[in-house]
Amino acid sequence: MDLKIFDVEHGACALLTCDNGTRMMIDCGQNAGTGWLPGTYLRNHGVTYLDMLAITNYDEDHVDGLPNLRENVEIGWLWRNEKVSCQQIRTLKSEAGMGRGVGELIYAIDRVFTGAGTTPTPLFQGLTRMSYSNSPSEFGDENNLSMAIHLSCYGIGVIFPGDLETEGWLSLLERESFRNALRNTHVLVASHHGRENGICDEIFEFCRPYYIVISDKGYMYDTQRTIPYYGSRSRGGPFRNEEVRRVMTTRRDGRVGFAFSARGWTPY
Repeated sequence: MDLKIFDVEHGACALLTCDNGTRMMIDCGQNAGTGWLPGTYLRNHGVTYLDMLAITNYDEDHVDGLPNLRENVEIGWLWRNEKVSCQQIRTLKSEAGMGRGVGELIYAIDRVFTGAGTTPTPLFQGLTRMSYSNSPSEFGDENNLSMAIHLSCYGIGVIFPGDLETEGWLSLLERESFRNALRNTHVLVASHHGRENGICDEIFEFCRPYYIVISDKGYMYDTQRTIPYYGSRSRGGPFRNEEVRRVMTTRRDGRVGFAFSARGWTPY
């Protein structure tokens, strides 16, 4: 099983490929600087069908590659926080304006991914997946309505929390199932691209990951100040030519990958 976390600047996009050939993309951001696009990438690698697309957050930087993705591949299933309706997404985006990616997502929810879908739920070999999300009755901002995804890849846990902020984390922590997911987390993708408002110190009472990955571009916002913090909360391990690395960033390391099998796992 292979997980790639792509360099999409201040955005999010990852691809999980299971041993039986099933594929899940987590978010579908793009890299405007290099011209990298998720659908073009898949097509260039001979992939014309994506079993599942998971959307963790309803901001444009998580979905701006969706038009290109839908132009190049067929998508079987959409996985998202279904507590948030399309009208609520429109309302959330009314102040800042709706980008093309969010517009494409709303269209797809309304016109393409309706009901239970026309294809069987994909069987991702070696994978157990769970999602955790808050409700619009609890939060009125898209960040805290992020869908946190926990993937157990041959027993190795990876969490994609979208853009959860502190209060959203704390709400999810009230659930025993979420605390158990944190206990089985080896890789944490930093919330909100590593920004300080995505930090929740309380999660580390249950979670002591080996690696934390930040998906962001350059040194922008406050992510440079959070690297020492995240480094102090992770165990670390070998990475490429280093004996110990605790925090990876797409701005420094480019695409970050993890290989999982029944025999073990390794970053690359």
